[in-house]
Amino acid sequence: MTKQIGRIATTNSEFLALRPRYSQNAKSLRGYVETAVDWEATHGLLLRAPTAVSADGSGWQRTALVPAPIALAPSPIPRKEFEKVVALQPTLNALFDRIARDHDFLVSTLQSIGAADEFTSRVFDMYLKQRDLEVAKPATIGIHRSDYLIHAPESEPDASPQAKQVEFNTIASSFASLSAIVGDFHRYMLERTGYKHLLEAGHIGAEQLPPNESLTSIADGVAAGFGLYGSPEHRIRVVRLSFAEIVDSCTIRDDNRLFIDDTEVAVAYYRSGYAPTDFPTDKEWEGRWLVERSRTIPVPNLAYHLAGCKKVQQVLAQPGVVERFVDDAEEAKRVRDCFVGLYPLDGSAEGRRAYAMAIDSPAGFVAKPQREGGGYNSYGDDIPRLLSSISEEEQKGYILMDLIRAPEFGSLLLRNGELVPSDVVSELGIYGVWVSDGQGRVVVNRQGGHLLRTKAAGVMEGGVAAGFAVIDSPLLI
Repeated sequence: MTKQIGRIATTNSEFLALRPRYSQNAKSLRGYVETAVDWEATHGLLLRAPTAVSADGSGWQRTALVPAPIALAPSPIPRKEFEKVVALQPTLNALFDRIARDHDFLVSTLQSIGAADEFTSRVFDMYLKQRDLEVAKPATIGIHRSDYLIHAPESEPDASPQAKQVEFNTIASSFASLSAIVGDFHRYMLERTGYKHLLEAGHIGAEQLPPNESLTSIADGVAAGFGLYGSPEHRIRVVRLSFAEIVDSCTIRDDNRLFIDDTEVAVAYYRSGYAPTDFPTDKEWEGRWLVERSRTIPVPNLAYHLAGCKKVQQVLAQPGVVERFVDDAEEAKRVRDCFVGLYPLDGSAEGRRAYAMAIDSPAGFVAKPQREGGGYNSYGDDIPRLLSSISEEEQKGYILMDLIRAPEFGSLLLRNGELVPSDVVSELGIYGVWVSDGQGRVVVNRQGGHLLRTKAAGVMEGGVAAGFAVIDSPLLI
């Protein structure tokens, strides 16, 4: 017998109408808090506690843990769009792997930035020097995440809701374990409480909460890459490094607030026992695995990081560029369909037109530098102020992107043991796992689960680690 999934939203008006309505009376829902916090504490849904000054000056207390910021109940995402971007992820994995291997394309694309972005310029210089060394690599491991907002403006009721890509992450791909745990939390709360007193209208069914394998899929991918090294004498060492630290001093950070997220994935690395069939797997080899200073992902190679630059993503949106890397016309169209307008801010005619648009109509755009993760973008009236404060040469370090119009939704956010009613928007991330051998043959190419981050509607940035959002899970409509 197949499960009934109910009516599926196909238009913006249907999507908006089919969403449940949650009570915004936080006082009447205080009984949920103790249950939620206890569940978080017993299931590892935790972060290090913030403090003004810790003993080592890092800013985080090493011995104190607090519940992670989460949404009390799941947030609505159109089922058709969710399934579409999940199915698209292997194509995106292959696309960005091909970009990272195309030296001429990386050079022609990133040289236009010049010295406008010092960080990217230094990474690019490191990439060129590394390439000259011609070091053989037995494996390439890519842990990606493609992020989307649902474009569903109320002013277009008969249009279809569409998942539009915000960015493609090749390094800022954290929260793989905590996102899976939040999905389990919402399933537990539904079974335990039925969301009584919270759900004022509409429906939440277990069949609307998709399974999330982000923890295990990423662990299996890393294990597969480890197996390609071909020696049980090797160890996995996954460290938390920011790329800024790699460029500056290669120091290892110890102020890792995502301790539990890291540890959960580390445990999965150890338990998975996965390796290619031509590599021996036995208890002795499995027992010799070592994961130290673990993080959700290993730092990717420099070519992968450069492939994730906003400039590369902007050039991809130009006619014919996706087709250079994706041979199948239908797959290329599906990739293109998830893009919004992306424009250069350089000295070209197109760049000067984009500059004029940003100055004249800033409310319709986002200005983005060559970074991943939250906290770097400029929106609305901040865009003219930014562009007028930097030179035309420095503007090359940015791109301009059409603003995606995601609908607001009334939710309750659980932060520091308090329920905060808020109008929110949600950003959906689909993880991707890519492993290939030294000859470029594909070993693993798959979608790897999902992450939903939800933030107050007035907050433009979306990073959980940066303090802008909470972790959530999708309710498929």
